[in-house]
Amino acid sequence: MLTASYAKINLFLELLGRLPGNYHRVNTVLSSIDLFDSIKYVLTKSGDIIVWSSVAELNGQDNLIYRIAKYLKQEYKVRDGVEIHLDKRIPIAAGLGGGSSNAANAIESLDQLWQLNLDLSVKERIAAMYGSDINFFLHGGTALGENRGERISPMDDIKIDNILLVNPGIAISAGTAYGAVELPVPGEAKLFDPLHPVATMFNRLEPAVRKLYPEVDRLLSELHDFGARKTMLSGSGSTCFGIFEDAKTAELCAANYAKKGYFTHITNTITRREYQRCFQS
Repeated sequence: MLTASYAKINLFLELLGRLPGNYHRVNTVLSSIDLFDSIKYVLTKSGDIIVWSSVAELNGQDNLIYRIAKYLKQEYKVRDGVEIHLDKRIPIAAGLGGGSSNAANAIESLDQLWQLNLDLSVKERIAAMYGSDINFFLHGGTALGENRGERISPMDDIKIDNILLVNPGIAISAGTAYGAVELPVPGEAKLFDPLHPVATMFNRLEPAVRKLYPEVDRLLSELHDFGARKTMLSGSGSTCFGIFEDAKTAELCAANYAKKGYFTHITNTITRREYQRCFQS
């Protein structure tokens, strides 16, 4: 079974307070984008779970794919084993949800391959055990995330083209970004308008991350100066994105950063229907 494990960007991320367990209560709008890791699953009779990755640090047992596969195999007494090959294209610790996407992909794909026939509610419960935004990747498209991000409500798809992703190669942990943020005072939380998505995009984490990481601050300013009509940090970063009026300007800007050795990718949001095709064998 060959699948595509799509990345996301946050179109909106507001913090509404604190939750037990050192979590924040969020109001976020996430959207799938046309950037993906490829994951191949091969059933085996050995009973073993083996994970191979194009990124060496993700080989073996220290990643979400392996941990979820092990949980499913033990919980549902699966006899067959599986070899999982991960071709990584989404930058790691970059605010694009690559690890969470891979985790949701494993839940969906192994549910099919091992014929577990799990209900969506069960998949969501398992996903929430391993991370706050994995549930989003069980749905795809555009969705609202609430509580700590695991409560997902699908929204009408929002189509945005000419999105340039630029990652400066800095790994920013979510804990660092959330730990430095200042919560809005009551009554001053921002709101997202799906009828005017670009105009109301916002990321509460961005000011704190810009202060902690001058390179992120400079990159967002440069994207604006290059003509992006909107610039923003995705999630906790470090990926920044600019939305351009036309593909040519986005391509010129991408070439500028590619020469500097930055990761760049011109993308667009994808619909829920497009996203769900990724689980076709």
